[in-house]
Amino acid sequence: MTEATPSFQMLIQRFFVDYLRQQRAVSSNTIAAYRDTFKLFLAFAQRSLGKAPTSLALSDLDATLILGFLDHLERERENSVRSRNARLSAIRSFLKYAAHEDLTALAVIERSLAVPQKRHDRAVLGFLTRPEMEAVIAAPDDATWAGRRDQALFALLYNTGARVSEAINLKVGDAVLDVSPVAHLHGKGRKRRSVPLWKSTAATLRQWLRHLPDASSQSYLFPNSRGRRLSRSSVTQRLALAIARAASKHPTLAGRTISPHTIRHTTAMHLLQSGVDITVIALWLGHEHPSTTHIYMEADLAMKEEALSRLQPIAATPTRYRPPDQLMAFLQSL
Repeated sequence: MTEATPSFQMLIQRFFVDYLRQQRAVSSNTIAAYRDTFKLFLAFAQRSLGKAPTSLALSDLDATLILGFLDHLERERENSVRSRNARLSAIRSFLKYAAHEDLTALAVIERSLAVPQKRHDRAVLGFLTRPEMEAVIAAPDDATWAGRRDQALFALLYNTGARVSEAINLKVGDAVLDVSPVAHLHGKGRKRRSVPLWKSTAATLRQWLRHLPDASSQSYLFPNSRGRRLSRSSVTQRLALAIARAASKHPTLAGRTISPHTIRHTTAMHLLQSGVDITVIALWLGHEHPSTTHIYMEADLAMKEEALSRLQPIAATPTRYRPPDQLMAFLQSL
C-alpha cells in the first residue's frame, strides 16, 4: 500500500520540526530566520493567489510566485540584495527537502530551484584605525557601572573579533584570566573556539569582575542592569554613545556608520597589518572557510594601491592596445 502524499502544511511542519531541528540540529537563529521567511512568503502567496496558507499545495510554489516574492522584497519592502538572497536560500532549502517527500511535484520544484541568486556589489569594508579604536574603548564613563561594563565589552570585542551574539552570550566561566588568559567563544553553527586575550584585555576584565554583582561561572559576563543577558540592540546603542564621545577627540569618527561588526572588521585588518597569517586570522574570527577572510587581504591591497597611486606620478598616458583583427578588436572592446 503506497503512502499518501503529504500536504503542504504537513511538509512545512516536518521541515521545521523533523528536518531542521532533529536531523540538521541547526541553531535557533537559523530557525528564526527561516520562520520569518516563510511568514513573509506565505502572506505574499495569499495575496497573489487568493489562497490561505493552509490551502496551498506544493505545486503552487512555482518559479513565477518565487520571483514575484523576491521582487516584492526588493521593491516594496526595500530589502537589500543580501536579504533577498537569504530569503531565497531558505525557500530553496525547503524545496530540496520537499522533493524527497512529494515526487508528484518534482517538475515544479526543479523549475523553482533554477531561480538564481542575484549578484550584487560588495560594500566597501569599513574599519577603524588603532587610535580611533582605542578612543572608542576609552570613551565610556568608567565612574559608572554601565561605563565600566562597556569598556570591558568593547575591549573584548576588539581583542577577539567576536560577533555580538558571541560576546553577549559569554558567561563568566568562559573567560579564563589566569596564567594564559583566553576567551572561549560559542560561535555560529554551535562551533566553539578559544581566542587568547592580551594582557591589557585580561586586566580590564579582572577589574570588571570585581564590579559584577554575581560573578559565578554561569552568570553573564556582560549583563544588563537586571543581571540578564545584554541585547544586541543595547550593544549597538552603547557603542553609538561611545563613538559620539570619542568623536570629540577624533572628528573622523563623526558621521560614519559604525556598528559592532565594524569592530570585528577592525580586529581582522589590524591583525593582517601586523603580519599575522590569513589562516590564523580565519581561525581567530571563527570563519568556516578561509576564503571568507580574503576580503581583508583585498581591502589591504586596495589601500596600498591607493597610496601607491598618490606617490607615483604617471609619466605618460599609455595608449590603448588595438588588435589588428576585427573580431579580436570587437572582443577587446567588450
